[in-house]
Amino acid sequence: MRNKVDFTLPPDVLFLNPWRDPGLRLLLEPEFVWRPMPKARITGFAASEHDEINQRIKGLIRSAVQTRTFSKAIEYNSVPVVLDKASFRKSYVQARDRLVLTGAAGNRLINRFRWENEDTLADVDQRLADYFANCSAGNEGKEIPLYAGLLDPSVPFAIECRNTFNYYHFITESLCQLTVLDGLGFEGDIYFHFPNQEERQRPFAQAYAEALFPEFEGRVFFERVPKDYNSVLSTYDLIGGHYQAPPSVIAGMNRFAPDAIKNHGGVQALGARSALSMNVVNSALLALRARALKAIEGRDFSHLPKKFFVGRDTRLSRVRHMDGEDKLFEHLEMFGFEYVVFESLSPLEQIAIMANAEMMVSYHGAGFTNMLFAGPQTYVIEIGTVQTARHRWGDFWPLAHASQCKYVNFFCDLKSENPLIEPDFQSEGLIPVSMSDKAIGQIMAFVVSLLGQYPELKSPAVVSELAKELLEVGGAEQAIGLLDKHKDMAAQNAELCLLKADCHKDLDEPKSELVALDMAHKADPTRWQTLVRIIWCANRCERPQVIRWALSRLKTDFPQRHDAFVSNHEWVRYVA
Repeated sequence: MRNKVDFTLPPDVLFLNPWRDPGLRLLLEPEFVWRPMPKARITGFAASEHDEINQRIKGLIRSAVQTRTFSKAIEYNSVPVVLDKASFRKSYVQARDRLVLTGAAGNRLINRFRWENEDTLADVDQRLADYFANCSAGNEGKEIPLYAGLLDPSVPFAIECRNTFNYYHFITESLCQLTVLDGLGFEGDIYFHFPNQEERQRPFAQAYAEALFPEFEGRVFFERVPKDYNSVLSTYDLIGGHYQAPPSVIAGMNRFAPDAIKNHGGVQALGARSALSMNVVNSALLALRARALKAIEGRDFSHLPKKFFVGRDTRLSRVRHMDGEDKLFEHLEMFGFEYVVFESLSPLEQIAIMANAEMMVSYHGAGFTNMLFAGPQTYVIEIGTVQTARHRWGDFWPLAHASQCKYVNFFCDLKSENPLIEPDFQSEGLIPVSMSDKAIGQIMAFVVSLLGQYPELKSPAVVSELAKELLEVGGAEQAIGLLDKHKDMAAQNAELCLLKADCHKDLDEPKSELVALDMAHKADPTRWQTLVRIIWCANRCERPQVIRWALSRLKTDFPQRHDAFVSNHEWVRYVA
């Protein structure tokens, strides 16, 4: 029973409050707790064969953008700590018999408390909310204590693992913790503690530790829980203390949160947990990325492709994880894509292939963990379903933020008897993807357009949809190329002309934007908004004669709009 924790205990007894409870001390003063950082360009598109599912997917995308996307990503610091009377149990750690809320493990502990008590405590969520609110208020003006003694050089460093067979969890939660030892001159042994049976451990765990941390050769061990230490070094990811932290430490983060979070208790409310996990990158993950990229410097990886589709090592069997995979790859192959199985590559090859990639395409899976190593130039295209849009899309956001790549999702259909019915995720898990011919066409049109090879499209609506997708992912130049490919169609369509103007605006090309706006007005002179936009753009281009012309048209065709615009913008009077 050493591995068992009683989750029916009150939160203030069960969880460790580092500001108040003994058992955790910082080895060093943190340089920062959290700080804003640039966010990645993350986009999603509906690609179902069914209008009903497409509308559902679009609603999920809209909700994610409007209610859960921060204006900046947040970097949370990870720091080395000394734990007293530490106990590693299952996939978490205790200090002096209290559970330490750190990183993703801390989030799972909160969930575990809720699940274990939902039948016996009617107010379990309120109980947790009250506990964290009391912690936060009581911790105002306090600091997490610093370790003051001389540390025994032989003290071990221990890491909790969710498991040692899931690539995503091991890389993003466990391996990255080793980076907090950088610069410490650590001389002790390192232990990864995991709950799974030893035979389930995958070779990648040891391989990545050896490839990225060669200085610890011979000192890294994998040991199953339970394990107790009188004193041990470990990592404390400060995001784990987010809900216990003094309000003054966290308050500034609210300015980056969407209104839906600001208006419902702010970023320290438990209801913000899902959104927070999507927008937060821990410093250890960024350090792991930097270490990985340094490890491949000066090495020759010219044998690796820059455009590739990632499959599984079961592809040669009858198993197909995604309906339509073969047909999609046949099309991709015509444009220089190669088929890659990450498991067949060494750790450094996996890092290098992503760092140098132009485009990766695959279906939802742990392989997207390697997005951490992608370059800012890389388009990472994931094919998922309405299920992944609802339950799994946010899992990889921090990796995109860390690498600053362009992370694009196409949400297709479920591989099920009735794709219109979304199965219960908790009981049935993730259902594989099914790509219709229509979805394959949509994805391929997007891919080849990014490569500068534009398809011949038959209708303005289809051209508009594809151009909008390209613009949304940062491909303004490619969107212009697509519109120029269909210039005869665009010249007669105000929406396409306005789209071209948007592209030039995105590229900071105001003169070209003005030309496109003029074309839009000629294609549809009934839109007063186009004239107003011409005025603003002409002002930026310092074209007073164009401003006067647009004001004249506005006054003649839309007198009320003209009067309102002039009364609200005093500067126009001096031009007119």
